[in-house]
Amino acid sequence: MTEGYQSDAALGLRSPAADSEAFTFGGERPDGAVQDVIGIGFGPSNLALAIALDEAGRRSGRPARVRYLERQPEFLWHGGMLLPDSGMQISFLKDLVTLRDPTSPFSFINYLHVHGRLTDYINRKSFYPSRIEFNDYLRWVASHFADRCDYGETVLAVEPERTGETVRHLVVRSADGAGRERRRRTQAVVLATGGEPRIPEAFAGLHGNPRVFHSSGYLRSIEALPLAGPSPRIAVIGAGQTAAELFLDLQSRLPGARIDMIFRGQALKPADDSPFVNEIFNPDFTDFVYGQPDPGRSALIEEFRGTNYSVIDGDLLTRIYEILYQQKVVGAARHALYRRTRVEAVTDHGPQVALDLVDEAKGARRRDRYDAVILATGYRRDRVRSLMPALEPYLADGGVDRDYRLRTRPGFEPAIYLQGFSEESHGLSDTLLSILVVRGQEIAQALLRDAPPVRASA
Repeated sequence: MTEGYQSDAALGLRSPAADSEAFTFGGERPDGAVQDVIGIGFGPSNLALAIALDEAGRRSGRPARVRYLERQPEFLWHGGMLLPDSGMQISFLKDLVTLRDPTSPFSFINYLHVHGRLTDYINRKSFYPSRIEFNDYLRWVASHFADRCDYGETVLAVEPERTGETVRHLVVRSADGAGRERRRRTQAVVLATGGEPRIPEAFAGLHGNPRVFHSSGYLRSIEALPLAGPSPRIAVIGAGQTAAELFLDLQSRLPGARIDMIFRGQALKPADDSPFVNEIFNPDFTDFVYGQPDPGRSALIEEFRGTNYSVIDGDLLTRIYEILYQQKVVGAARHALYRRTRVEAVTDHGPQVALDLVDEAKGARRRDRYDAVILATGYRRDRVRSLMPALEPYLADGGVDRDYRLRTRPGFEPAIYLQGFSEESHGLSDTLLSILVVRGQEIAQALLRDAPPVRASA
């Protein structure tokens, strides 16, 4: 449950150190004119940036003119997967601030203290909160920046504003829930929209069918699904952490359901979260990855893909195996794993969906019908190009700078920063929570460097 803005005293905000770096944006800034920064998306990434910018503004006494645009009607982090039994996979110490400033009032520990649960949490003897609790923490932090975020605003495009041959500003076009369009001018954009659901080609023709949906909308879709009879048959497509969580939630949510996990690999694989391997998510490892030549960087990322993609926490694997084993004990096999299996075609059959499946090892084909098909197929991250086609002529080859600024051609003055779209250049941690704190600070510092000088008032 979120709360309204609290006073500095209630949050424990302290006075800045005398030698802190001042954050000062410049230029003439009449009302309704140019924003210093527009953040597109207001999830954890831009929330971490909001804290860094707020701190800088407090130090300088002159806060930045910044707006965040979020298409959801309120702050909600992976709302479709806030399952009752789901836990975080990283420590609460990797919150929005602690790695940079453990004394920040926006830490997870201070959140627990403010809500009167610190002692109770300590008694849990765990570094890993539930996903529901971490979402509540994020909502609590977001509530302190509600005056800077416009919820229910879908960004339509980012376009250049030219003066002669030079692009001076960016224009961000957005629309609210009623379709009313608004245009905002800005010196910088920080894109942090997260991924868009990845829908396999075989399922493209069933867009809008309520019996086929992506995991991102799982809770809403499964609760609204009209299931006929006590034993619906449900397919989960995928072999990663999300697919495992869905399997376990479905078998407890719908005790009579028959659930099949369909995936291309031979086996469900465990995530490697051992201490030495986990060092690849340390903030300073980003420097190492970015400094590698392209072939070496790609090989490095591929070497550690087993930490994040198509892998499952060991305890979840054990629970799934136990469920399947007990079926053999009692001789009542309801759930199944379809290994090495590809979905070749999908057909709408009214109250059911038919999947044409191919066992890629044996070449055997079969058609099975399901009451629901859930796609735990991950996310694509192509929002940069789809949102900014008008900027294509100004984008330089070579991608993204170390400080996450998109490279542009001479004559293009605005800055575009990316959060969560630079895995190929910055490493596997780029789409995760692990480096939010440091990345937000790095982008804030880069915005400071890029800001035009302050003009003396007349």
